[in-house]
Amino acid sequence: MSRAGAVLLEVEDLHVAYGKAHVVHGVSLAVHEGEFVVVLGRNGAGKSTILHALSGLIPKQRGRVRFAGVDITRASPGDIVRAGLVQVLEGHRVFTTLSVEDNLRVGTYAGREGASRETLERIYADFPELAERRHQQASRLSGGQQQILAVAQGLIAGPRLLILDEPSGGLAPIVVDRILDVAARLARAGTAILLVEQLVEKALRHAGHGYLLDAGAIAGEGSADALQDSALLRRIYLGGTEAA
Repeated sequence: MSRAGAVLLEVEDLHVAYGKAHVVHGVSLAVHEGEFVVVLGRNGAGKSTILHALSGLIPKQRGRVRFAGVDITRASPGDIVRAGLVQVLEGHRVFTTLSVEDNLRVGTYAGREGASRETLERIYADFPELAERRHQQASRLSGGQQQILAVAQGLIAGPRLLILDEPSGGLAPIVVDRILDVAARLARAGTAILLVEQLVEKALRHAGHGYLLDAGAIAGEGSADALQDSALLRRIYLGGTEAA
């Protein structure tokens, strides 16, 4: 089945190295407008490295990245965020000494909408637990609440594409489901999602399309439904065999 919508993010032949260690080998992938895409692979496969390269946080050795038709291969992280590509880093990284609301206001500084009360109230409507704690110091939030705050901080910048790096890390299953439900709803409303996740079943249940990464290279791709029962997924991710 063909993927709907225009291509928003296009990655061609991406190579990334840390010193002499060649971590990402010729990765090509795409995310379409309003699409929910997941990248799956075992620990050390290079998933987070790809995301950091797309966000401009680490240099690219070779390849090309286009976003909304514009080449952002060498763009700075700030310019990439202002273009509408926002990454929520792994490990619910928030400013723990600031209040919930101040964390959200920080998220608007590089955004496309600006820090407005309307924007904040829209976030609070989506995340009522943050509204209840808007004046509370972020350090007093639970791990799950901090992850929700990190996601909200990414959303308040008004991204066209939101990148989520392992949002499930250390969280209760019910919190993970909540975050993935929100991501799926955002995709249906038009915000594209690119997710890296270790929880295979949960990720594929919410995504529309997926890529399988093995040793820094794309080993396969397809619809989430097709990947869920694929022998390739069992071999690459779960350590099974390709035999049915």
